[in-house]
Amino acid sequence: MSSEIQASHPDKIKNMFGRVAGKYDLANQVLSLGVHHLWRKKVIKASGVKPGQKVLDCATGTGDLAIQFKKAVGSLGEVTGTDFCIEMLGPAPKKAQNKNLEIKFEVADVMDLPYEKNTFDVCSISFGIRNVQNPKKALQEMARVTRPNGQVIILEFGQMKWPLISHLYNFYSEKLLPKLGGLVTGQQEAYEYLHKSSQNFPCREDFISLMESADCFKKTSYKTLTGGIAYIYIGTVK
Repeated sequence: MSSEIQASHPDKIKNMFGRVAGKYDLANQVLSLGVHHLWRKKVIKASGVKPGQKVLDCATGTGDLAIQFKKAVGSLGEVTGTDFCIEMLGPAPKKAQNKNLEIKFEVADVMDLPYEKNTFDVCSISFGIRNVQNPKKALQEMARVTRPNGQVIILEFGQMKWPLISHLYNFYSEKLLPKLGGLVTGQQEAYEYLHKSSQNFPCREDFISLMESADCFKKTSYKTLTGGIAYIYIGTVK
């Protein structure tokens, strides 16, 4: 099934997310046991974002990271959240309004962002870069719209280093997670894709090499989350 759903097929990716959008937040909460909230807080800290700054959150989905960024930049700051799947964006405006936060949400592809260069202080993408047809081009676009010395922040799944824990997590990710995700959303194939794409996507030094090949960062680094289930990558724009 999901071997046909690959990042090289953007229409299939878009349709897949469109089908899970209605129960995406519930599935995240169930499948991660809430740890994704902690990961987002670490992204905010790693970005070094300050009150009054401008932030672009790409592949924002239902807007959770954009909301956290808006809390960080305050009333004088600006946050824009974009996603190429309009269904995923559906819940985002109401979630922000319920928290009395003003955030602009727009449909946009991270490989072709509709913003002028040097517009934002921070540009982020959370669990989206592995779904992009051309990750290198996406990184270049994110850097283009970010001011010199600004930060591009990527939160993404990867592979764990420790063999024993890795085997246990891989069993959960491959065998249990798709079934649980299917029960919550009715779309088991989406969570089979999540496992396969996470296992095949470059992480740690391999992703840093990808960032460096984009030739738009003067400094790159990464942080390991929860033993290597996920990683934060940080690029300082030239």
